[in-house]
Amino acid sequence: MSKQKLIISAIVLVVLLIAITSSMYIVNEKQQVVITQFGRPIGEAVTTPGINFKTPFVQDVNVFDKRYLEWNGDPNQIPTKDKKFIFIDTYARWQIIDPLQFYKRLTNERGAQSRLDDILDGETRDYIANHELVEAVRNSNRKARVTDTLTEPSSDTLIDIKVGRQKIEKMILKTANERVSDLGIVILDFKIKRLNYVDEVRENVFKRMNSERFRIADKFRSEGQGQASRINGGKVRDLKTIQSTAFEEAEKIKGKADASAAAIYAKAYNQSAQSKNLYSFLKSMETFEKTFDRNTSVILSTDSELFKYLKSNK
Repeated sequence: MSKQKLIISAIVLVVLLIAITSSMYIVNEKQQVVITQFGRPIGEAVTTPGINFKTPFVQDVNVFDKRYLEWNGDPNQIPTKDKKFIFIDTYARWQIIDPLQFYKRLTNERGAQSRLDDILDGETRDYIANHELVEAVRNSNRKARVTDTLTEPSSDTLIDIKVGRQKIEKMILKTANERVSDLGIVILDFKIKRLNYVDEVRENVFKRMNSERFRIADKFRSEGQGQASRINGGKVRDLKTIQSTAFEEAEKIKGKADASAAAIYAKAYNQSAQSKNLYSFLKSMETFEKTFDRNTSVILSTDSELFKYLKSNK
């Protein structure tokens, strides 16, 4: 009998331990708990950390995260008000603020993500479709600043916006929070992560940008060729001017030199009758050398200075 009592006591002890273990649960700083009995919530949600108890085998512990949770939107192709098709990728951060209401309406985080998909994607589509592309891209009215040296100077200013991207995000956030107000959650932030043209439109935009760049490059090339022609023309003109000036200066120098030489010769040969005759003879011989050859025929007057030398050689 003592052995049977010992076995029974051990069994009872094990059952008690299992009961105590299954009735106790721990909530940490990152968690909040809703207790359900046969699928229906019992009492208030437990949001403070610590050790808590429940009815074993009957009640279940549903744990929800107390921290900020992420939501990533499904990238969508959306038309804007001015009929521009763009590709938009969004994200948001949300939090469970009423776990009991959250459990009643959404059951778990998967249900919440699905509901947020419907709400945030829908609001994004509505607000983008009601605004022009420039409103979704820009945040403020600012002056265009050209930083590309290959871009033509332009006096055109950017189109003024009335709303802007940040305000659109805030409007989406506000409307979405109104729609989730009875779900036990709050959307903390919503942002457009990436915005771009769809592939077909983007390809056309790139082609148009390339064409514009080629046009600008051709314009610069044409201007460069014109400038090169002007520089070359100026160089030729300056060269001819320099050559003409140098030739003129050389002729002046030669003229002065010839005049000086003639004056020296005149002074040297004008000292006596013999020197004058010698000078006349030398100049005549120089003329003969430069003028006549074996095949030259001339007709001279008897009064010519050259004739007397030819006559004397006859």
